[in-house]
Amino acid sequence: MTSKVLEHQDKATSTIVEDESKDSMWLDELTPRQIVSELDKYIVGQDDAKKAVAIVLRNRWRRQQVEDEMRQEIAPSNLILIGSTGVGKTEIARRLARLAGAPFLKVEASKFTEVGYVGRDVESMIRDLVDISVNLVRANREHEMQEVAEKRVDDRILDLLLPALNPDQAEETNGEGPHIFIAGPAGVSEEEGEGIQDRRQRSREKLRQLLIDGKLDEREIEIEVSQSANIEGMMIPMGGAGDGLDHSFTEMLQDMLPKRTKSRVVTVAEARRILIQDELDKLVDMDEVVNEALYRAEEMGIVFLDEIDKVAGARSGQGPDVSREGVQRDLLPIVEGSTVTTKYGLVRTDHILFIAAGAFHVAKPSDLIPELQGRFPIRVELQTLVEKDFVRILKEPKNALLEQYRAMIETEGSSIEFSDDGVAEIAHIAMQLNERMENIGARRLQTVMTTLLEDVLFKLPESGIESILVDQAFVKERLEKVATDEDLSRYIL
Repeated sequence: MTSKVLEHQDKATSTIVEDESKDSMWLDELTPRQIVSELDKYIVGQDDAKKAVAIVLRNRWRRQQVEDEMRQEIAPSNLILIGSTGVGKTEIARRLARLAGAPFLKVEASKFTEVGYVGRDVESMIRDLVDISVNLVRANREHEMQEVAEKRVDDRILDLLLPALNPDQAEETNGEGPHIFIAGPAGVSEEEGEGIQDRRQRSREKLRQLLIDGKLDEREIEIEVSQSANIEGMMIPMGGAGDGLDHSFTEMLQDMLPKRTKSRVVTVAEARRILIQDELDKLVDMDEVVNEALYRAEEMGIVFLDEIDKVAGARSGQGPDVSREGVQRDLLPIVEGSTVTTKYGLVRTDHILFIAAGAFHVAKPSDLIPELQGRFPIRVELQTLVEKDFVRILKEPKNALLEQYRAMIETEGSSIEFSDDGVAEIAHIAMQLNERMENIGARRLQTVMTTLLEDVLFKLPESGIESILVDQAFVKERLEKVATDEDLSRYIL
């Protein structure tokens, strides 16, 4: 059981790395129209936003193709996505990250505070971006060295299953070898047979084949595991310094302290998982990984600043607006281009792409300080979703909401079908709720679907129902009372 789980985890990790490398390869070949086509698989509507993002993403590739002198002069085209919650701003960012194959960080601007206030400083986003870049490059390097590491792990496990010869036996094998006599019908004769080393090699190859076939996964062996001293939380910088400094300081202390080794008796499957990471650590050159990661972060990095409107507001000299404007002033040098100190080295932010997004219900983009407005020259307004968009969102995107529920119910041995009038009724109720209460866009569909199928999902394991049809009558029966009672819907939907 354990070996199957571990094998599944390894396959999942390998698949993720392959998908990321494939996406990175695609980016060199995708035109803006093809980028929009890829986004259309997951996001309904918002053509203007998709078009703007596709052009910006393609410009990243175009900049890499020009001469060095001109490349340094081309500034990234930062943009602001303006739209109410639930219209697709965050989803565009998520899909863009997978498509770009580049270091990508999504962060809420409301998390940051002005220097001097308790909270995260804006430079931490660049440190996080570099960490993501290092992990991305390291995962790619480990994927490249996976086969070599697996062969080394097999050799180490075989050494444990078939221990080395003692020195006396080793000297004997280097000589003439033992004399073996065989008694048979023709009398006693001396066998010109193989030595101990040859027999040992043959046994080793048999064990290797058994190991590859997984027939030794449940056998227990003893391995040496290195352990680092756990000092998390022991050393806290004075003055409430940011978590980036604390993490770097902790890692530095862990590297300085000696590592202890501990013997553990584990199964072969568990030993393979432990030793594979140990071998990958030896095979991957971290200096090369860090250099490549810093280059990717500086030249290809993308930062998605969500909730940018929460740090905007009418400028005043008192109250919380002081801190909001302070965050904008701290953001300005990062977006404009500055040097940030990270635990891996200095990182310049001149060519990092910043995509900001916000609902701007209360504040307006013009409420941002003028200097920051100038650093986001492109503004795109996302359209408010209507009822027909809800129908499309439920049915059209890859891995749409209806498909997710269909897949979950199939795990119980049942099936569920959604009729067209049933889907239209779900979209209609979601639209009505958005109009009567807070408009949360497409996120309302999730709350409606959860309430609609609550009883079905609860009773399904014991009910033995083979198929479920969700039509207009089914939807009205379960949701009409909740949807029409405004007080009730405020708490349930």
